Amino acid sequence: MSDTSSAVKGKAFNLKQSVGYSDGSVVSKTLIKKDIGNVTLFAFDSGQGLSEHTAPFDAVVYIIDGKAEITIGGQAQNVVSGEMLIMPANIAHSLQAKVPFKMLLVMIRGE
Repeated sequence: MSDTSSAVKGKAFNLKQSVGYSDGSVVSKTLIKKDIGNVTLFAFDSGQGLSEHTAPFDAVVYIIDGKAEITIGGQAQNVVSGEMLIMPANIAHSLQAKVPFKMLLVMIRGE
């Protein structure tokens, strides 16, 4: 599921081209991993997703390509390329790819 290679610091890069789709899979690429938080790119093939879970901190999701169905606290919504949302801490959420999509996930740990 994951490719933990980091982006080259100090050089511009294209998010959409930095992670590829893989048939029947979820691909992730960690760009930054620190004690205070993570920045991770994901590519979800159609039919793939992340099952319902909670996180102790807010998480920002930015859709780079395609469309995601994101459910937060039982409320589903479609989030499309160019849109972002904040998934609140301690509220159950899940993601589902009705069509392939790519996203950037930013989680910053805090009090």
